[in-house]
Amino acid sequence: MTTTVETAPLPDATASVRAELLDCVQSNLAVLADRFHGPDTHLALGATLRFAPRPGPHGLPTIEPEAEHQLAAVAGIGLTERLRRHDVPPAELAALAVAHGPLYVMADTYDMPWLPYHRQRHMQHSYLVTAEGDRARVVDAYHSHTPWGLASPGAWLLDWAELPRSCLVMVLEPAAAGAPKANPACEYGDVDAYAAAYAGHPDRFAALDQLTTETWLLARSRRLHAEFLASTGRSRAPGTDDHLKRLDRLAEQAFLAMRRVQRGRPEPARLAADLTNALHADRALFDVPRTPLRETVTETVAAVLGIDTAAVLAAPCLTAVPGFNSFQVVEIVEALEERLGIEFAAEELLPENLHRIDDLCRLVQTAQAR
Repeated sequence: MTTTVETAPLPDATASVRAELLDCVQSNLAVLADRFHGPDTHLALGATLRFAPRPGPHGLPTIEPEAEHQLAAVAGIGLTERLRRHDVPPAELAALAVAHGPLYVMADTYDMPWLPYHRQRHMQHSYLVTAEGDRARVVDAYHSHTPWGLASPGAWLLDWAELPRSCLVMVLEPAAAGAPKANPACEYGDVDAYAAAYAGHPDRFAALDQLTTETWLLARSRRLHAEFLASTGRSRAPGTDDHLKRLDRLAEQAFLAMRRVQRGRPEPARLAADLTNALHADRALFDVPRTPLRETVTETVAAVLGIDTAAVLAAPCLTAVPGFNSFQVVEIVEALEERLGIEFAAEELLPENLHRIDDLCRLVQTAQAR
């Protein structure tokens, strides 16, 4: 059978989805959220930023959330589940679509003819399907570059027999109360143990192949979180843009390292250190209270040291910044006093109070209270 690719434009709600920020489970939940509640509703999928490693392939930890965990988040984007079926063959899928309208489906990419993964890779993936005459209209908002070509949002008209057997089928409807207001949150696990597991794994190809996926997920989820914050009017923490670029570079590094090992060549020695440093920077940037004072202190320190704010936040203390010296401590103190219109108490200007952002914030608060 031949797959017919439609040239008609996507529905508006599909076109509004920020597909480049979403994974393969989120992308089509996003279509439904925006269709029912308006553009950008789906950004609430990024409200909670997670680094929660769990056991994954090859004995490696993975930050990829289980599909069930992601599907449990539908209430946060104004969706409610009305029906669920497992292990559904194409003929039954057709009957469900006729009876219930649009279906949210999970199945194996290996059997999805509209994706470059077709006959190339086994992976769980979502799509939406409705009945159109005696055929299936598939909508898939997923966007990603793959080794076999570009997966991009689209709509396709296929025979039902061309569709894979579905591991999960759901009917999702708009919640009566609409989409709730989401608040930002962060959840973090052990970044050092995670990085060490990838650095020390004996099967280097398996480790780097998985790390390519991990860093891709890390970069996407952080961009989604940043866009969610922007959509709610919250300001980004200083250094966010630089950090997002850093994560994109890390994902590139992991992919290049995997391809080198695949060809029998050595992997770049710096990848392990870059991964560890990026994860610490990620936690330092996102897993802290975001206050105007902390942003001001960080920006001031970065200006004195001549580095970006992400590098300041990533350092465990300022003495770990290459080239840091006592003359710069004096410059930081003077710059903060001038910028904030305060005067530090002389007895508080001790080295142990001047080498960490949190300690500097505390000194400023004490000076402002006097």
